[in-house]
Amino acid sequence: MNVNEEIRAQRVRVVAQDGEQLGILPIEEALETAFSRGLDLVEVSENSTPPVCRIMDYGKFKFQQNKRKKDARKRQTVIQIKEVKLRLKTEANDVSTKIKHLLRFIGEGNKVKISVVFRGREITHPELAVAMFERIMETIKDDVTIESQPRMEGRAMVMLVGPRSDKSS
Repeated sequence: MNVNEEIRAQRVRVVAQDGEQLGILPIEEALETAFSRGLDLVEVSENSTPPVCRIMDYGKFKFQQNKRKKDARKRQTVIQIKEVKLRLKTEANDVSTKIKHLLRFIGEGNKVKISVVFRGREITHPELAVAMFERIMETIKDDVTIESQPRMEGRAMVMLVGPRSDKSS
């Protein structure tokens, strides 16, 4: 966006601050009109013939634009993916502790990747990991939605769960 003396066109179509069309004017006259009102001449459409310029307070315009961007950033939510790692030999107490962590992450609005890591020959028994996932899901089924079913990723079986969208129940 070109402002004031940065505008290179010889003749421009001028629009006043209130939207009134002032017509096609030489650039010098357009600048003089803007300065007499204590405002800036801002090129809003440089590709048209002649270019369209608006008389406005450019500093105020930039400030409001930045404020809108900042508000948009403030309103957006960032969902993180947290991870809870287990092993096939993880004891029941430890699994319940991991479930508490998982529920805390879900309560914060994050998605959780549950991983059961295989070591050595444990990888030959993926049905044990599926059974562990079933026990965990039986405990937390009311609080989460399953984003992806258990699947193998290298030497681990993983499952992705997210916060339940219908919290009314």
